[in-house]
Amino acid sequence: MNAKVTDPGTRLAMCRKFSPDGHVNPVISDSATFAFESGARMTEMFESGIEGRFLYSRHASPSNTALAEMIAAMENTESAIVTATGMGAISCALLALCQNGDEIIASRTVYGGTYALMDNLMPRFGIKTNFVDINDLDSLQSCVTSNTKVIFAETMSNPLLAVANLGQLRSFCDEHGVTLVIDNTFAPLIVTPRDHGADVVIHSLTKYINGMGDHLGGVVCGTDEFIASLMDVNTGTAMLLGPSMDALVSSGIRKNLQTLPIRVRQHSINAMLVANHLTQAGFSVVYPGLESHPDHDRMKEISNSGYGFGGVLTLDCGTRERADVSMQALQNRGVGYLAVSLGFVHTLFSMPACSTSSEIPLEERERMGLST
Repeated sequence: MNAKVTDPGTRLAMCRKFSPDGHVNPVISDSATFAFESGARMTEMFESGIEGRFLYSRHASPSNTALAEMIAAMENTESAIVTATGMGAISCALLALCQNGDEIIASRTVYGGTYALMDNLMPRFGIKTNFVDINDLDSLQSCVTSNTKVIFAETMSNPLLAVANLGQLRSFCDEHGVTLVIDNTFAPLIVTPRDHGADVVIHSLTKYINGMGDHLGGVVCGTDEFIASLMDVNTGTAMLLGPSMDALVSSGIRKNLQTLPIRVRQHSINAMLVANHLTQAGFSVVYPGLESHPDHDRMKEISNSGYGFGGVLTLDCGTRERADVSMQALQNRGVGYLAVSLGFVHTLFSMPACSTSSEIPLEERERMGLST
């Protein structure tokens, strides 16, 4: 990490090491396990670790470490750990921060998989989540208790593109001694949550960071101490739950990550053009780059210069039937694909209410303002 460099794309480009054997890309490690010179050295590795050595690829590997170091540099955090999926990253982080009896306050507009994890699965472990308007300070105050351990929000919410008030959330966490976890999947390079007070930053690498639609992945970014705790052989959630990324996958994502600054800029240019065109044609469009967006000024305030407002916009077609007809027509005309995900080299479109947000109960979707 080079905290003195303010541009995240520059930090990303600077995160490289000269290989003594001349490789310009790190060699892919295809070892599941690693040998030691003696039993004493293996014991030392288990007890305290050995700088530059690896134990077992479920714990860490050279390929995964190379990718994690690049993302930590980009996100201006001390360390990071990569996981097999974005949900693996979220699960490991939250289960490391919370235990039986603890509570989470989360934005009600989070991704459907995240909502299902918090609302359906984590209560089995005695962890309760209160879903609120994350930017409404009164709502936050009304449900915070001595058991609250985490505030969870997305920089830009999936799929409604509400922008989190990171400064207000940081102040609230300081007041109540709570950890701020931010999912930055929709805004890599565009926003650096750590610079605005986030303790932990998460991404689904499947989306913008990989960008090619061929790999799943996730990452947790944070302090050296927190990331080390995730990898602890006795209690670490990333170690014991086993969401390990394959070395071939991490190598592919690492290579694609190097073009992220170019891709994000072009995504933002394309999305702004489409948003303006659709708005001028009379459609109801939500995009943070439009002055009509309620969080436009906030987004400008927290965003890094030169990366735009992202490549996702939402369009209200009025009814599910109209949306379905529109998406099929766009696909048939070669505009893109009717598929979930984002950040791909081709345009993707879907109806969140019946796909990526379908896990969220209907009444909650209505409170969110997500049309069905």
